[in-house]
Amino acid sequence: MCNKQRSLLGVFGALLLALVAVFAAGPAQAAVPPDRDLNQVLTLPAAPASTLSAAAVSPTITPAVRTEHGRPGDDYTCPSGNLCLVVWDPTTVDYKVFFLYTCQLYALHYWQGWGNFYDAQTGGVTSYFYDQNMGELRRFTPEGSHNIDQNWDPVWYVRNC
Repeated sequence: MCNKQRSLLGVFGALLLALVAVFAAGPAQAAVPPDRDLNQVLTLPAAPASTLSAAAVSPTITPAVRTEHGRPGDDYTCPSGNLCLVVWDPTTVDYKVFFLYTCQLYALHYWQGWGNFYDAQTGGVTSYFYDQNMGELRRFTPEGSHNIDQNWDPVWYVRNC
């Protein structure tokens, strides 16, 4: 009888650990408040004055996230739960939109010039932009968020929670 109880306890413990792993990973988001629009439709800004670059490299982010491209003036949707970052991509001569969903520290590569961001995250999380030495440049929450202009030159890291 003792071995049977141990087996049942072992199975129960393994099941509990599996459930904890499933719910511990993922976004640091809470339920969407009822007054919050779930998917915000935004418009990409006008093209920068200078769109040519001698050594053009497409902006990237580590770890990788979902992205999409759009021309100046195009609409895009920033889904609920995301921090959406917009930067000019000189290799495609349009904007590249990055959708940060999972709570993490992200490293930005080849982000230059002006763009913007929109915080559609839920649960009142605080996000941060950091310089190359991890010095805090900006902190913000989603409450009252709108398309906010951002010079990406000094920003090297983003934490979206």
